Amino acid sequence: MRNAVRLVLCSMLTAVAVAPLSAQVPAELSLLGAVQLGRQQAVSATLANLNAQVAENRIGLRRADLLPQISVAGTVTPQTVNLEQFGFPGAVGVTPPFTLYALQGRASQVIFDASLIERLKAASDSAKVAGLDAQHIGSLAGAAAGLAYLRVLAAAEIVTAREADSAIAATLLAQARQFQAAGVTPAIDLTRNEVNARAVQSELLSARNELGRARLDLLRILNLPLDAPLRLTDSLRTGPVDVPLAPDSAVSFALGHRPDVTAEAGRTEVARRNLRAVTNEYYPTLGFQGQWTHSGQEVDRMLGSYSLMFGVQLPVFDGFRRQRRASEQELRLEAQELHQRDLSRQAEQEVRRSLLDLGTAESAVALATDRLALATLELKQATERFDAGVAGSVETTQAQAVVVAARNALIQARAGYAVARITLYQSLGVLDQLQ
Repeated sequence: MRNAVRLVLCSMLTAVAVAPLSAQVPAELSLLGAVQLGRQQAVSATLANLNAQVAENRIGLRRADLLPQISVAGTVTPQTVNLEQFGFPGAVGVTPPFTLYALQGRASQVIFDASLIERLKAASDSAKVAGLDAQHIGSLAGAAAGLAYLRVLAAAEIVTAREADSAIAATLLAQARQFQAAGVTPAIDLTRNEVNARAVQSELLSARNELGRARLDLLRILNLPLDAPLRLTDSLRTGPVDVPLAPDSAVSFALGHRPDVTAEAGRTEVARRNLRAVTNEYYPTLGFQGQWTHSGQEVDRMLGSYSLMFGVQLPVFDGFRRQRRASEQELRLEAQELHQRDLSRQAEQEVRRSLLDLGTAESAVALATDRLALATLELKQATERFDAGVAGSVETTQAQAVVVAARNALIQARAGYAVARITLYQSLGVLDQLQ
């Protein structure tokens, strides 16, 4: 599932937009709003919806084979006739020129054709499958938008953390300068604090750059103007998970809710219908044809005539073409059934893996929270020792580095938990229920 989400994300980042950016830009955006907007406006989702509309039009093409076929024609034919070509006694020479006027109407209607009926049903099922595919691709696009949203949140929290680190480094540097001026600490302590302050400032610049890049990625995925002043209203938090968490229950839930699983079952049914359409060609077909003609050499003296034909056609031998096409469709059906079973197993694997990731992410958040609390306590104790003059700047510098690492770990853990939630909801087929 993660590979699929990454694939959709990369394709949307590199694809050329097919629609103008005319949608209204929201002033505020929540995580669920980003997911919904991605499903509606992402390029891949728009293309999938267009493909679904194409599949709907194919139903009309198949239905046309079962509807009446009517045509009307009018002709004006100046001509002469060679009477000798008929071989009648006494009929010699060529007639004088004359003109024939004709109005003709033709109509035909299939009364019964089992093969065409089955192909119409297959086209209808294919349209349903295309609609489910559009839902699935929209879900992937929504998940990609949600992941991009989380990257912006994580980048924003890293910027906040680096700003806090910069404030601490500035405080320690000011203290070091005071102690150096008073002759309490050696010059190396001041130098260490200056180096640490510059390092934290450099990390802050990098964090702000990553935040700007993450915002651009989010706007691009949502197909919005890249200079849109979008404000994100959510934060990295351990939100609730209102879906089945027992592995067996979650798998059953996913198989009943995922549109890609349902679409694959629909493709299998389409393959069965296509096979029945070929075998139904052995059945007789019933049809009707009619023709009406109004003709004559003078427009005001034309006479009408008609012909009607009801026919039955029974195929006998076509060089074994039907047998070969039926054999081909049987192989296609077998391959599709294998693909359906494999997709179901893939869905089960994705659900179970997502549950494992969620459990690990929960534990990681708890551990990272404790780690940051301990690191903060360590920095406080090191600062107190530095203020008391019983320790140098090495302890405070190392303690601040531990705090920086702990903050990064907590941000990554919270982002990992949020990603695990999105991945789980996506694997269960209920991404729109994400809170």
